[in-house]
Amino acid sequence: MRTTVHESEAAAAWDVARPSRRSRVAGVGMAGFRDRGTGPVALRAVPHPAVTLVLEFGDGWLVVDDTAGRHQRGSLVAGMMPGEIRTRGENIECVEVRLSPVVARAVLGVCPAELDGSIIALDDLWGRDATRIREQLGDAPSWEDRFALTDAVLARRCETGSPVDPEVAWAWDRIVVSRGRVRIEDLALEVEWSRKRLWSRFRSQIGLPPKRAAQLVRFNRAAHRLAAGESAGRVASEGGYADQSHFHREVRAFTGVTPATLAQDPGLAVDDIAWANHGTFVQDPRP
Repeated sequence: MRTTVHESEAAAAWDVARPSRRSRVAGVGMAGFRDRGTGPVALRAVPHPAVTLVLEFGDGWLVVDDTAGRHQRGSLVAGMMPGEIRTRGENIECVEVRLSPVVARAVLGVCPAELDGSIIALDDLWGRDATRIREQLGDAPSWEDRFALTDAVLARRCETGSPVDPEVAWAWDRIVVSRGRVRIEDLALEVEWSRKRLWSRFRSQIGLPPKRAAQLVRFNRAAHRLAAGESAGRVASEGGYADQSHFHREVRAFTGVTPATLAQDPGLAVDDIAWANHGTFVQDPRP
């Protein structure tokens, strides 16, 4: 597995490594992060439609702060909607894994709905396994080896974990493929469920109601278009929003900032390096 390290003026504090091939587990993406040792760094996390697993292994320190004043240090898991969170630290080295909510339960051993938008220490989920993985990542000589090690762990856990209902997986896939522009009533018809049943099963297994999941997928696409330099008016008109005011309100709801501020967010710049061409991770297990 050949690894490339990317640089960007907008993300000058970070070296970002990406694996040259996809994970063996459908619905999984990985990237490696190392800060350049120029002093403490900080980033605001922008919500995205994936459950995040951070495997920290360096000699430095990594802390995530949330709006409730809680601080989580070291390896962690964050749900898709953790509220406004900020990452800070110094001499950070970690592998970040983004899990489609379709595979998150199998890999993590906990349903995304149980995360309820919170941030949880990986030690609390995986116990001694979390410590073992940290040590193995620290001993690995290259990003290539770290990605291979992480992929093996995820594949092993996924094989023994519990899958979501195929109807739920299909509904999630349709939401992603449509970039959040699909009617929930149409999803229910496609899987031959009532709207109420789809809402209940989807919410309990994915962690968000279908409509909120669609809004998050739509917002994620719009946020990266803003970061690429497109105007808020164009993003709103082409992204499925009723008008620019509607778009402004949704950006505020997801991030607490305006579209103009979001467009300059360094967290999006780092994302575009780490996850370019990865898209939003999906499976296609049709009912």
